[in-house]
Amino acid sequence: MTHTGSILLAAEDPTSRTFLTDNLRADGYHVLPVDSRAAALSALQASRPQLVIADVNGDTLTLIDAVRGADGIASRIAPETPLIVLTARRDELARIRYLERGGDDVLSKPYSYSELRARIRALLRRAGGPPAGRVLHVGEIAIDTVTRSVHVSVTPVALSAKEYALLVALAGEPTKVFTKADLLREIWGYRTESISRTLDSHACRLRLKLRAASSDGERWVENVWGVGYRLAPIGVRDPAPIAA
Repeated sequence: MTHTGSILLAAEDPTSRTFLTDNLRADGYHVLPVDSRAAALSALQASRPQLVIADVNGDTLTLIDAVRGADGIASRIAPETPLIVLTARRDELARIRYLERGGDDVLSKPYSYSELRARIRALLRRAGGPPAGRVLHVGEIAIDTVTRSVHVSVTPVALSAKEYALLVALAGEPTKVFTKADLLREIWGYRTESISRTLDSHACRLRLKLRAASSDGERWVENVWGVGYRLAPIGVRDPAPIAA
């Protein structure tokens, strides 16, 4: 898991969910995307994220009440979890009501992703969570989650957006084997392995780029036959973040 904070993203609209998931992961956050109130509550109990983003629309509207509630299933959820509300409502009264129901911040659509990112950082900072903007180190690989740049030792490695997102996902737990289904869902938003060739081609290109820049020809992005991928062979230490 990356060390810049974990975020639960509840958004029923698949386009919005995919857009935010891709960008937040590229910024180094561990994102748990869900498409319903029930899935959000289940994820909240299991993972205890440091922040919740609720794109309120129909079913997800009552997620605010569930997080702030103190009975039933919500009693097992940390009620102080910071919560950002995204809404199509632009009137002042609607924003006030979201804040009164328990939202810590409200952002009306259309919004800029840069503004949302700044508000996330501010909330995590006030909540005492780990600051965004860290460099992840896995062996000789360094991933700067602010500039989205990657170096192997001192050699810069140019990656496409999806290759970078794949590297960040794998670097969170470098010796863990991520299934293809997990990676397709997390990075591409797909729920099926029927298009796993997309993942395979990106993993192959990422492996070749990292290997070309490695001083000792280390084999990164290991294909675990029949399961999926992991970034580092057993024995390579876990990622260590330092201030950028």
